Amino acid sequence: MRGAKVETQGLFSYVSPEQRVPRDHPLRAIRAVVDRSLAEMDSHFSTMYSGYGRPSIPPEFLLRALLLQVFYSIRSERQLMEQLNYNLLFRWFVGLGMDDEVWVPTVFTKNRDRLLDHGTVREFFRSVLEQARGQNLLSEEHFSVDGTLLEAWASQKSFQPKDPEDRSGDGSDFRGQSRRNETHASVTDPDARLYKKAPGEASRLAYLGHVLMDNRHGLIAGEQVTTADGTAEVDAAVQLVDDLGGTQRITLGADKGYDRHGFVQNLRDRNVTPHVARKRKGSAIDKRTTRHAGYALSIHVRRRIESIFGWMKTVGGMRKTRFRGLERVGLHFSLVTVAYNLVRMARLGVA
Repeated sequence: MRGAKVETQGLFSYVSPEQRVPRDHPLRAIRAVVDRSLAEMDSHFSTMYSGYGRPSIPPEFLLRALLLQVFYSIRSERQLMEQLNYNLLFRWFVGLGMDDEVWVPTVFTKNRDRLLDHGTVREFFRSVLEQARGQNLLSEEHFSVDGTLLEAWASQKSFQPKDPEDRSGDGSDFRGQSRRNETHASVTDPDARLYKKAPGEASRLAYLGHVLMDNRHGLIAGEQVTTADGTAEVDAAVQLVDDLGGTQRITLGADKGYDRHGFVQNLRDRNVTPHVARKRKGSAIDKRTTRHAGYALSIHVRRRIESIFGWMKTVGGMRKTRFRGLERVGLHFSLVTVAYNLVRMARLGVA
């Protein structure tokens, strides 16, 4: 029997967002990890705000909303607010009730900027990583490093001579001109550099994002964003190793781009075994490293880091950054690495 087409609008709802979210939904495991980290950061949040004035958006709500923006590839704050207005799953994750008012996009953006300016994302990254360490998900001995190109939010037309007297027109006709980072800069994003990661590629205004991966479960143990230049990858790798601290010997896997004599020696001076893929000619890696079975294993596991970059670019929106300036791009990159670690930990069954 065909049902009658009767459209009714209920005045009241007796089912909360908590009851509507399935018990096995992936966001439940993620929310549990996020809530523990936010509870640890309560004292950090207290130092950010004055005891007087008008109450702002709770920082816990801000961070959860920003994570949703990464998880679901939401392109703008305006779209995020629209989703929060009618998406019960989003409301539950952020902590909003059924009847709570959603924030104005500009107000959300201003509060977000204040949150990012106080090192909150770095602290959030550290707190989530500590939970992974407490769950024995980090090896503390075997790591891999790599870098990827992050296209800047600036067009090729904006890359103009640094001397204003040498500029002509709107910069759209630059064919046949010699443009270099030494003589030119983007008027839209001065921190961006003209760069190409491989021969044969077109040069683009970009930054470089660097990731230190733990080889046991593929979690991100360190991250950094730098300006794009020829030595940025090896310099960032050394810095990420130094940030690990500790005195025990570790191994570091990397691709052929890191096979440089100076870099390999720097690692050995830091009690790090360089499991770097060898170049065909002039390699800095010899048999005292390659003869061990662990070297071949590190070379194989190192490839997992490419899946991290793939997720960050396709899901996390890092293929072309939405922010300008090295600091802002770096903070957004850190937030995306936190989101990746949360997704990875949820898949590993962290309770």
